[in-house]
Amino acid sequence: MVQSLLALAPTLLVIAFFLLGPFNWSRHRSWSRAVTCVFVAAIALRYMLWRFTETVLPYPNDGANFYWVWFVFIVEFLAFSEVVLFLILMSRYVDRSAEGDGLERQFFERDERELPTVDVFIPTYNEPLDVLERTIVGALALDHPKDKLKVYVLDDGRRDWLRTFCEGRGAIHVTRSDNAHAKAGNMNNGLRVSSGDFIAVFDADFVPYRSFLRRTLPFFMDETIGIVQTPQHFFNVDPIQSNLGLENLWPDEQRLFFDEIAPSRDGWDVSFCCGSCSIARRKAVDAIGGFPTESITEDLLTTLSMLNRGFKTRYLNERLSMGLAAENLTGYFVQRERWCQGGIQTLYLHNGPLRGPGLSLFQRVMFLPMSWLVQYLVRFIVLLIPIIYLWFGALPLYFTDVADYVSNQVPLLAAYFLLMFWLTPTRYLPLVSTAVGTFSTFRMLPTVLSSLVRPFGKPFKVTPKGSSNEENVFDAYTFTWIAGFIVVTALGLLINIVPETARVEGSFSAIAALWSGINIVVLIIASLICFEKPRRLLQAFKLDEPVDVDGVEGRLVSLSLDKAVVAVSTETRFKSTKVRLNIEGFAPLEADLKQVTQRRGDITRTGDKQRYYLHLHYDLRGFERDKMIIKLYTGRYSRDVPDIDKIAVSVNLLLRAFGRTRTA
Repeated sequence: MVQSLLALAPTLLVIAFFLLGPFNWSRHRSWSRAVTCVFVAAIALRYMLWRFTETVLPYPNDGANFYWVWFVFIVEFLAFSEVVLFLILMSRYVDRSAEGDGLERQFFERDERELPTVDVFIPTYNEPLDVLERTIVGALALDHPKDKLKVYVLDDGRRDWLRTFCEGRGAIHVTRSDNAHAKAGNMNNGLRVSSGDFIAVFDADFVPYRSFLRRTLPFFMDETIGIVQTPQHFFNVDPIQSNLGLENLWPDEQRLFFDEIAPSRDGWDVSFCCGSCSIARRKAVDAIGGFPTESITEDLLTTLSMLNRGFKTRYLNERLSMGLAAENLTGYFVQRERWCQGGIQTLYLHNGPLRGPGLSLFQRVMFLPMSWLVQYLVRFIVLLIPIIYLWFGALPLYFTDVADYVSNQVPLLAAYFLLMFWLTPTRYLPLVSTAVGTFSTFRMLPTVLSSLVRPFGKPFKVTPKGSSNEENVFDAYTFTWIAGFIVVTALGLLINIVPETARVEGSFSAIAALWSGINIVVLIIASLICFEKPRRLLQAFKLDEPVDVDGVEGRLVSLSLDKAVVAVSTETRFKSTKVRLNIEGFAPLEADLKQVTQRRGDITRTGDKQRYYLHLHYDLRGFERDKMIIKLYTGRYSRDVPDIDKIAVSVNLLLRAFGRTRTA
């Protein structure tokens, strides 16, 4: 009993520290972050010292198991190195919104004629009109003097219909004779035909808010700033949210980086350009010879090249654009594999973190692609360790007793989880976050290994988006790997339950059984991501505005480019299915009344009226469609999941996992 309490003492100390300290502090103050990160780093160092001195060095050189113990420790040391870098990074935080307010007032005090010229680059290859029209119309609507703003649609697809569309809207359509160097080459061609003081870049699926230039341009009053990057937000759900059924409960996968990690990187002056939703000083781009073409992630290499020349990247954590997240798993992996390969490519380049001139040691370390190199290997080994033990009896460490294990590893896990809860309270849930990482491992680990061996072996691939994006209904490859690991882990447990077939014995068996059970739960959740859900091409925004339909007053509760949902208090009978929808600022829209519904939960109570929902479909063309694009996509509305409902997420996943298992 006493031994058990002593074993739990370090974990209780960790919990007490967070309850008395960080959970009562602001997570946006650098001092509180620094103290907390130093504490967690100390717990991690204590664990690694125990691992090395007590569980690795004492292991006898008795053959293959000896090398397995050392291999597991080396992988764990890599994970420890990544965690230390993460803790250093997250020990600072900067929010530049207040600074931006002051700079904006100062910047726009000048005469309008003195404002700088801006070129907006929209590089495109094969995106359809339903994607491109939003970006082009939104860019043309930017709040900046029209004689100082030009929008260039850089079309590597050389499409006549796109030229016609651009000419009708006032954008400049640019093509070239070949597609050399993909996106970077396309933008360098844009540099040759443009002359603006600044270059704003938006991928073909990102729509700038009208205030984008007003909020970003003032930062360039500091002559050392080469790029200002803003976060990427999305008006659709990504495939992880959709396939797990967590659209309204779990934020999109990139929120952790853009909301938490990117501001911390900015605090250390190691922020980097993410391509889209950024703006660059032309002089800085010219100083590095244009956008670098050596890597398929030209954005990251642009940052490094500018750092070589003394230019910095600033990060303004404000929602100033919206775009399309990867719409299915095919697009998801095309995107992630490109990012991974591009990050690893920088290790081999003259202007990368290892060889780039003018970089400090800290900058070199912080631009190493550690996350890509380490995280998937670690996740794979975490799945493999209990399997190797249960089937072959190979211990991953020199094991003394459970109390020793609990005293050293459990405090580290508690410290890390509590740190993430504190730093990212609305972005992190251990089980789901682990499952998402595990799901990606089976595709991303081969990409990591191939990129290390042949970093320049794969060409640039555009993330498929929009109506030309074929739907992938089931990720059979990943599911096969996940199912295989579940079966092998479960069979390993079953074999060792029966005395006649048991292969292992001793204290570590209990830990291996618990470890295996957790892995199986994580893998089951990960398997749910493999089943694609149908996607909606034109996303709807939730709102609450007055509107009338054929003179009947109601509330506009949902709106997209092709459909509106209007709530009315009585079941109105219309003479025809053709009705006139009157939205403020628009000419009356001719709409088809397709459906009248009552949502679950709309229950009549004494004195209340039931709410009926009119589903109205319409076909907007020309100027009216452009007005609707500006209304919907340029800053008035957004799609948010403000907080994680941890109970709802857990119940939802359990129901889905149970339902999927029963169906199977």
